[in-house]
Amino acid sequence: MARYDKEHKQATRQRIIETAGYRFKQDGIDGSGVATLMADAGLTNGAFYAHFASKEDLVANVVADQLGTQTARFSTLAPGRAGLEGFVRDYLSPQHRDNPGTGCPSAALLDEIGRCATATKHAYTDGTRAMVDEIAARLAPDDPQSARGKTLGLFTMMVGTMQLSRALSDPRFADEVLEQGIQNALAFIR
Repeated sequence: MARYDKEHKQATRQRIIETAGYRFKQDGIDGSGVATLMADAGLTNGAFYAHFASKEDLVANVVADQLGTQTARFSTLAPGRAGLEGFVRDYLSPQHRDNPGTGCPSAALLDEIGRCATATKHAYTDGTRAMVDEIAARLAPDDPQSARGKTLGLFTMMVGTMQLSRALSDPRFADEVLEQGIQNALAFIR
């Protein structure tokens, strides 16, 4: 019975992390209270502290989970630069722009993460470093370190492009920003 309890507790914790990740990216970290997050997970407020010491503890876990999931998706891409091109096109798509809750935590939460506690910033740093390493390995498989500068430029260009497109009220202008971002990113990686 103890094994079921441990597995059940871990599954519940993961459900909280996943539903909070969606809510944070949709409404912001500050726009999501513990009561809302727990209701999203189908749990009571009291259950929260069985899994997390504080909301900030949850935020750090969500950031680590979201970036880990995003980085793991690289293994599903086509090999080399072809896979990277597909990643760029998916990332800078209207579907990603219009659905922040299911998208990239960087594009949705970067400004808030910058104001978070150290544990969250560490989780974000580690997750971003892993993503940068994945991209660099695709740009220069024999010497990923040599592509680090280009990778950082590509990543920041993509995140900034998505943030700008989401902020625009004119749908055609927002689409134009995405399309130009794709062209810039593809030129950058060639």
